[in-house]
Amino acid sequence: MKQQLTRATVEVLKGSAKGTVIEVLFNPTEYNVEHSASFGQTAPPGLDNPITQFVNGNAQVLTMDLLFDTYTGGGQDVSERTRRLTDLVHVNGDLHAPPVVRFSWGVFLFTAVIEKASLRFTMFLADGTPVRATLSVTFTQYRTIQEQLEKPRRNSADRTKRRRVEGPNSLWLLADREYGDVAHWRHIARANRIDDPGRLTPGTVLLLPPLDDPTTEVRRGGQGT
Repeated sequence: MKQQLTRATVEVLKGSAKGTVIEVLFNPTEYNVEHSASFGQTAPPGLDNPITQFVNGNAQVLTMDLLFDTYTGGGQDVSERTRRLTDLVHVNGDLHAPPVVRFSWGVFLFTAVIEKASLRFTMFLADGTPVRATLSVTFTQYRTIQEQLEKPRRNSADRTKRRRVEGPNSLWLLADREYGDVAHWRHIARANRIDDPGRLTPGTVLLLPPLDDPTTEVRRGGQGT
């Protein structure tokens, strides 16, 4: 069964052009998604190698080359077709920043800002009108603070937290909300010396230490608290 061709699109999500969908002329032949993290190094005296420590994660970067060709379609200036994408690098008057966009191609979705768009013109008419160009686009992932805090939930906090029990609750619900896994109820129970995990008294302040705390380490599949 022959599959129907799906066109890649770039949709503007914010600003005065919100809802605008730009369909690429030709789908990319490939694209690259870069994942990276930043690390810092400290060199203690007397050691051969520095100590490497995690600093922060970096936004994913999506890069691709898009082909635009207007030679067979009448020979109009190809930059008129590419301008719709290159304009998304510029500041939007409503946002005072370039707009957030979503690149979509089939099941692949990538919410980002366009950090860079580089045009290379490769074919011209006799009068110099460009009719073929390759647009190299760099999309930098965009995620709000709220999205980063909620999805995914961090399974290990960098410091001990305290939570006050409000209304009907249980260690299972608390573990799911704070650690993203109900199995970590034992972790909370050990830290607070709780014998009955099914009933928590409203107003009680519970200690929620980091999951990597060796004194309260959760043993998956273990029995009891």
